[in-house]
Amino acid sequence: FVQRSSLLNFGFGGGRNINVDLQGSDINVLSEVAIAGMGIINEVIPGAQVRPIPGLAIAEPELQLIPDDRRITAAGLDRGSVANIVRAMTSGAFVGEYFDGNDRMDMILRGPTWTSPEELAAIPIATPLAGIQSLGELTDIQRTVGPSQLRRVNGQRTLTLDVTPPAEMTVEEALDQLRNVAGPQLAGIMPDDVSISYSGTADRLEGAFKAMRENLAIAAIVLLLILAAMFRSVWDALLVMLAMPLAIAGGVIALRTLNLFTTQAMDLLTTIGFLILLGLVVNNAILLVMQTRIGQQEGLDRHAAVAEAVRVRARPIYMSTLTSIFGMLPLMLVPGVGSQIYRGLATVIIGGMFVSAVFTLVLMPSILRLPRLTIARLLGRQTKSGTVSGVAVDA
Repeated sequence: FVQRSSLLNFGFGGGRNINVDLQGSDINVLSEVAIAGMGIINEVIPGAQVRPIPGLAIAEPELQLIPDDRRITAAGLDRGSVANIVRAMTSGAFVGEYFDGNDRMDMILRGPTWTSPEELAAIPIATPLAGIQSLGELTDIQRTVGPSQLRRVNGQRTLTLDVTPPAEMTVEEALDQLRNVAGPQLAGIMPDDVSISYSGTADRLEGAFKAMRENLAIAAIVLLLILAAMFRSVWDALLVMLAMPLAIAGGVIALRTLNLFTTQAMDLLTTIGFLILLGLVVNNAILLVMQTRIGQQEGLDRHAAVAEAVRVRARPIYMSTLTSIFGMLPLMLVPGVGSQIYRGLATVIIGGMFVSAVFTLVLMPSILRLPRLTIARLLGRQTKSGTVSGVAVDA
């Protein structure tokens, strides 16, 4: 099959792969569990592509050298020394570095070339206590078959099921199905010495969500401090920041609406779109709150100041919102190669700006009409004397 890969990801599957790592000591047991796991995953997630890494076919020629501990001990060696000797006789053993004054070069010790297991077994080895011994006398060399490659995760032998969910399912939904549905079924057929874990996109997804929450929290705190210093009022800063939750909701709604027509993942640039949105949506609220406070300073009451602010600032709010929306529309609507890079970012900004404009001109004036403090009025309802009941604090 042929498919166009994502420009933001590399490798097979476009960065939507979830690794189900099966870890144990016996590769044959892992292969049996992997075969059963592939069937379970295909039942739980119809249409998913499941690929074992490495392949389940154990048919690669292999030589196993089983150490003879009695002979090794009698020769004055140990298993570690024999392992280093075998390493030098095969791929080569690293023994140190050579520095010529400018460059460092690895020093690799390699034994004589051999072409058959018999030649490998006949290679002589100098031992401390038994003189010259052959490698075949210290180990038992057996011909067998094994996997095409050995995979280890955190030092444990691992067989990975690479799961690619269908296009209509998000990575988060697929990960939830694997952990809560397929995982328990797979754990019921696994031996005690086999464990299961999730990595790949699963780790990156959790890390991305954590980083996004932290970045949004930091951005909100910094924005609150800047607004409080600008208005010289924490109350006004909080009023302006009320536009942020609704703007984020508008971005999410716009992103979900876009996914009804085309697939748009929650990638890095889409996440950045939410951060950009936080800086854009507060501008309209700042204009309205600032104009309201200016009107109150000029002697207008609260209701008149809010009405004057809406009348004066409505056109700038419309202009800034429409320029942002229409400026982003081509990035969201125009198809073609590379459109997926900015489509999510543009969609989030368009949805958030639209909802923010409605909030600024409809809900924000209603909130500005409310008094800040009504403590004395509430106390006046509870007292029988008229001293406090006639006082309403509007700081």
